[in-house]
Amino acid sequence: MWTTVYLATGLEQAIKVEEQLRNEGFMVKKNLLYKDGDEDLYEILTPKFEADDVRMVLFDLGIF
Repeated sequence: MWTTVYLATGLEQAIKVEEQLRNEGFMVKKNLLYKDGDEDLYEILTPKFEADDVRMVLFDLGIF
């Protein structure tokens, strides 16, 4: 089961976070959650069993 670990504003930020987490060895995917004109919101998802570790890495990378 996949769980949301981060919400990114904009595709560019979502891609950046996704790539950083993949470089750290995590399974990651992004999903468009909301789009209104120029504003879009993406959820960054990881398998539930990795979620706590991913959140720690997000914090360590200064993203969270």
